[in-house]
Amino acid sequence: VQLVESGGGLVQAGGSLRLSCAASGSIFSRIAFGWYRQAPGNQREMVAVITTVGSTNYVDGVKGRFTISRDNAKKTVYLQMNSLNLDDTAVYYCNAFDTTQHKSYWGQGTQVTVSS
Repeated sequence: VQLVESGGGLVQAGGSLRLSCAASGSIFSRIAFGWYRQAPGNQREMVAVITTVGSTNYVDGVKGRFTISRDNAKKTVYLQMNSLNLDDTAVYYCNAFDTTQHKSYWGQGTQVTVSS
């Protein structure tokens, strides 16, 4: 599975960004996806996950602000991020878990920087 992320950038606090993760190389509908992030000096943490049937889960700090979604026709997963704050600054990574091969794949990461 190959993953290409896009949509990161610099945004002011309170603003919004939408990250995209385009996947190829496997049957998209059989892949569960997650968005993770890693800030300098911190461990990588799960932000949001979506299953093959569209069930979602979020880390507490982003509930109500972030939304993960998938478009099986476009083979793309999205992370809509609203009401961004300084703590959301990190490199965001897309993860794909192939539920048939039981293998995990990572994208290259996209930087999100929130300024005051």
